[in-house]
Amino acid sequence: MTSLLNGPPRGDLTDRTWLSDLEDESIHILREVVGQFERPVLLFSGGKDSIVMLHLAAKAFWPGKVPFPVMHVDTGHNFTEVIAFRDEHVERMGVKLVIASVQDAIDSGRVVEIPGQIRNPLQTIPLLDGIAAGRYDAVLGGARRDEEKARAKERIFSVRDDFGQWDPRNQRPELWDLYNGKHRPGEHVRVFPLSNWTELDVWAYIQREGIALPGIYYAHPREVFDRDGMLLAVTEFTPPGADDVVRTEIVRYRTVGDATCTGAVLSDAADVAAVVAEVAAATISERGATRADDRASEAAMEDRKRQGYF
Repeated sequence: MTSLLNGPPRGDLTDRTWLSDLEDESIHILREVVGQFERPVLLFSGGKDSIVMLHLAAKAFWPGKVPFPVMHVDTGHNFTEVIAFRDEHVERMGVKLVIASVQDAIDSGRVVEIPGQIRNPLQTIPLLDGIAAGRYDAVLGGARRDEEKARAKERIFSVRDDFGQWDPRNQRPELWDLYNGKHRPGEHVRVFPLSNWTELDVWAYIQREGIALPGIYYAHPREVFDRDGMLLAVTEFTPPGADDVVRTEIVRYRTVGDATCTGAVLSDAADVAAVVAEVAAATISERGATRADDRASEAAMEDRKRQGYF
């Protein structure tokens, strides 16, 4: 596993690949954020994209420390191994972790949970509350344009109004590598350093850099059952129903969101090289394949983004 504690590894210029170009672009974006904003924060869930972003940030500001905290908008319905990895990783990287809790928002009456419904849509209010509490003026997210249609519409620097809302018809042009972070008091800017990366790029970079991930991303035996065309794991948040047939399968996760709406895929890819090969042959994005919250409608993600979601 690559460690940044003794300095970021840099390949010889003759060894440059498309990954080097993507890395350079993302590092440039991260440095622009620190140069233009006073209080940035990086959204960090313990998932592969946020882990890659934090790795890039460590490279961007080495030998100094990452100059901003990380924030997890926590639904409370997580895979235990991902949360354990999250806590160990931020401690190892020496960054401050801020938790924006959906459960706290429910307990305080800020949001109302509908029994039997997933919590992902409830993340918007805790996210906006966390931004306000931290007075963050730039929020770094790991969204990529290949994930789904609404995210493909985003600029790299995406302004949110006083209510955290996004208007896809009112976005600034981004010419070359020039980014405009100007915003009015009360507004903030969402920034997406991985916009031009694909799922395959992320995995190829993880392989090149030797980046550690939660084991849930690799093939492992797990008790699962079919629901709405997905393989859900048996957890305390997703108990099987009376008619559900539980079986043990060799699976892995392409994305590691809320356990109630994130499905596994059948896979024997037990290491990073095998995952790279598997992703290269995939014909559907990871969100389209395994995230129930994106199946509500064609405009499900865009509707939530307009309200302030990631």
